Amino acid sequence: MSETLESMAIDVDQRQLAEQLLAQAKEQGIELVGPNGLLNQLTKNVLETALDAEMAEHLGYDKHDPAGRGSGNSRNGSRAKTVFTEIGPVEIEVPRDTNSTFDPVIVKKRQRRLTGVDEIVLSLTAKGLTTGEIAAHFDDVYGATVSKDTISRITDKVIEEMTDWCNRPLESVYPVVFIDAIFVKVRDGQVSNRPIYVAIGVTCSGERDILGLWAGDGGEGAKFWLSVLTEIKNRGTGDVCIVVCDGLKGLPDAINTVWSRAVVQTCVIHLLRNTFRYASRKYWDQIAKDIRPVYTAATEAAAKERFSEFTAKWGAQYPAITQLWENAWSEFVPFLDYDVEIRRVICSTNAVESLNARYRRAIRARGHFPTEQAAMKCLYLVTRSLDPTGRGKARWAMRWKPALNAFAITFNGRITPTGN
Repeated sequence: MSETLESMAIDVDQRQLAEQLLAQAKEQGIELVGPNGLLNQLTKNVLETALDAEMAEHLGYDKHDPAGRGSGNSRNGSRAKTVFTEIGPVEIEVPRDTNSTFDPVIVKKRQRRLTGVDEIVLSLTAKGLTTGEIAAHFDDVYGATVSKDTISRITDKVIEEMTDWCNRPLESVYPVVFIDAIFVKVRDGQVSNRPIYVAIGVTCSGERDILGLWAGDGGEGAKFWLSVLTEIKNRGTGDVCIVVCDGLKGLPDAINTVWSRAVVQTCVIHLLRNTFRYASRKYWDQIAKDIRPVYTAATEAAAKERFSEFTAKWGAQYPAITQLWENAWSEFVPFLDYDVEIRRVICSTNAVESLNARYRRAIRARGHFPTEQAAMKCLYLVTRSLDPTGRGKARWAMRWKPALNAFAITFNGRITPTGN
């Protein structure tokens, strides 16, 4: 209770201070923002006060303190320096000492940007802006010149972080892993489409775990997926109960080569999308209505019966649709054997599709990338910026809790739900 009262008192004091500063700025005709604005002056004063405190600690005595006489080192004026902050450029005076041994921490030697600026650059890059567009943004919003080379150096800092993230150890067991690929345009001599492979695991505690991003060549292929899944296994994942994927030819064999006990589930949403590609748009609503009983059937036998009815009505007009479902049948029906809670979460790749939607938003904003590394860097920054509030993690855990209990029963001995 006392801590709450203290925090309330601090909030009131800070609010009163802010009101006094604003009133004083208004009386003196000082703007809130801008080169000579109130925020700029406050930032300057705070930084210079912190630097003076660092100098006092470095020397061992305060400014004008007689204890410093004969100490062998003393203050030696200051030098002007412009640092770029989240509110724009700020000119500060950095104190110096006679021995030139002062090494400030809050604004380091040769540092021209405070850390918040780097986060702004990374955030804008994650939204798909080019280095030129980010430089223009800083010029328009903050009135500051930041070169494209500087922006590139800021974003290059995440490459080592991205490499560590892509090589981190993984969970030993995932109840479900969703896999899919998204295509980006890369200008390598000429602009070409490159697949970026994405894998999302759901942990035994119901949390989403993006296992990695992998850049491929040409079209999406089962052979490359085999190398991706093998890498995931080598990073510690020895067992996966169900792998949800699209209907790529050869992919089920690749999955079972890596995890022999894994159940391969074709994404129903992908099947439906491919179904509509073969049909005239004017029949889409009717086809959707007639195919729904197939993928909502209680059992595989019931699904076959409903599919026979669908084939009798549409098979002659659209034989390609019938063939599509027949070819995918063995990977389509596994989820029909499971509890309704498991069905609800594995019958589609919506979990990875929602992530891909964020990726596509950044890709559309960018258009194309100069190199493969630039594309990977942008998509990693999108991944890095997901769920900043943590609410998404809570929603995932809540959504998956009933399913994980069903998984524990269905795959007895292979997984154990954890968490609250």
